[in-house]
Order: sequence, then C-alpha cells, then structure tokens
Amino acid sequence: MSSQAFADGAHEKALARDAGRAAVDGRVDRFPAIAPLPPDTDAPEHADRSGERADATAVSLVIPAKNEARNLAHVLERVPACVDEILLVDGRSRDATRLMARACRPDIRIISEPARGKGCALRAGFHAARGEVIVAMDADGSMSPEEIPHLLYFLERGYDFVKGSRFVGGGGSLDITPLRRIGNRGLLAVANLLYGSRFTDLCYGFFAFRRRFLEHLALESTGFEIETELTVRAFLAGLRIAEIPSLELPRRGGRSSLHSFRDGQRVLRTLIAQRVEARRARADASGDDPLALPE
Repeated sequence: MSSQAFADGAHEKALARDAGRAAVDGRVDRFPAIAPLPPDTDAPEHADRSGERADATAVSLVIPAKNEARNLAHVLERVPACVDEILLVDGRSRDATRLMARACRPDIRIISEPARGKGCALRAGFHAARGEVIVAMDADGSMSPEEIPHLLYFLERGYDFVKGSRFVGGGGSLDITPLRRIGNRGLLAVANLLYGSRFTDLCYGFFAFRRRFLEHLALESTGFEIETELTVRAFLAGLRIAEIPSLELPRRGGRSSLHSFRDGQRVLRTLIAQRVEARRARADASGDDPLALPE
C-alpha cells in the first residue's frame, strides 16, 4: 500500500468515526491528533505546477500584513504547491513588507487594506481572491504553511469551513500568554453557551472556506473580531465545520497589534450582537417577539 493510500485510509476512518458527532457537538466536527500527510505530498496534486488543481478548484491564500518584513520570508518560502495564488493585504506598512514579499514570491499579488484593521484587510483579501477556496493565515510566522494541506483535505471531503484549533487534541500554542489564555477560555465559554456549540478555539486566524459562501456570510468586522464573526456566521448559516489541530508558534519578530482587553471586548460585543441578530431574524420569520424568553 502506498503512503498516500495509507494516509487517505487513516483520514477516511477518522471521518467515519467522527461523522456522527456533528449533531451532538452543534454541527462542529473535531478531529484531534490528525496524522501528518506523507512527506512526498503537499496535498492532492496539481494537474501541473502553474495551472489549476486537478479538481479545477483554485486555492487562494490571503495574508494580512503590517510591518512584517522580517517575518514574511519565513512564511512565503514555505507555502506548499497546493496554493495557486498568494494575496498579501498590506496594512499601510512603514517597513519593507512589500519589497520583501516581491523578493520572496515574484508572483504574489499585493493590495492595500481599504481601512485600518485586520477585519478590513481580510475582507478586502477575500473579495479580491480569485480562487474558489480561500485560506487565511497570519504573516508573523506563528502559523505553519505546512498545515494548509490539512485544511484543504477536509474541504475536499465535504466540509465547508475548516478552522485550525490550538486547543483540540494534537494542537497547542507556544505563544499565548496566561492572560490571553484566560480571556480566550472565557470568550469561548460565552460563545458555546450562546450558540449551543462546542468550539474549542474562537480567536485563531488560520482557516479555509469555500468562496461561494462569502456573500451569504456578509462579514462586517473591521478588527481582530473578524475571526469570531466568521466562525459564528458560518455556524448560524448551517455550514459544516471541522476543527483540526494547529500548533501556534512564537511570533518570529516585531510586535503584535493585538490588544488583549480592547480586542477581547470587541469579540464579546460581536458574540452578543450576532446572537441578537440571529434571534431577531428567526422572530421576523415566525412573527414572534425577539425579546421574549423561551418557555
């Protein structure tokens, strides 16, 4: 049996074992301790190196970046061949971010964020992407491009939104501070309580989804809360969601733009606002009072 056949068999068994968990886990399937894909494959192969994928589904990688010149080379040089397009959304960098990106990947597309904030950058990147599959990751070196094939694997097997999780079995973080860990747990508990879900990670920007759902998701966030808004709206839209292990590495250099308290408050407001909006939409459809308590 070839290494690829063995890997496919192992993953299919994992899917079969966990297929019934979606209803119990609030339409979120978790796949702990995923075995790595064989070293001789990046993912299901291209028809050719520069053309479309064998299944005619192009993959766009969207990377928001602000003053990440010293980290970009480490990320861009490791992007696997299964990615057809790399789109860098520059957050008005003052350093050599654009020059470094071009030096590492002459084929990269670079656009400017239309307004300040990670949410604005990601939304601009999503709409500019040409691929049917959109992958997002950070530019600071904390996320491994080698994990991209795992995201694509589950998309190709029926999932609509696949997100990395630092807190499912096999995942982890070498970067999160005790304060951020406590905050993440609290926000995660609120999300799962409000929506009846069983997410294991909420504020992590390594994910993949199908472009066809972008208009329906109608993303509006401007800041770091974009990841929470995308996750919640995908859940409410009934998309089939998979969480897979991801290892968050320490930022390679520079300073993060994340502010724990300010951005945590934005995430909390997003969770509440999305819940209220969802209840109002259901009430409008049924003619009930959206503020009425359930019997």
